[in-house]
Amino acid sequence: MSTMNVSLPDELKTFVDERVERDGYGSNSEYVRELIRRDQDRLRLRQLLLDGLASEPGPVADDAYFTALRDRVRSAG
Repeated sequence: MSTMNVSLPDELKTFVDERVERDGYGSNSEYVRELIRRDQDRLRLRQLLLDGLASEPGPVADDAYFTALRDRVRSAG
């Protein structure tokens, strides 16, 4: 694992310390790693949404569509 030092103004350092204490993180580093993971997830979701926007329309999601989907799931189980 690599190490990265980050400089924060006192106000942000206090905020991080409070979040770590309140939310039960083991350390400031654990909190920052969680923020980075969430940002990665957000970027992946954004890309999926953009990919979907650029794709061709799919089938209509009406009652028949969901009935067929439920039937497929039940038969696969």
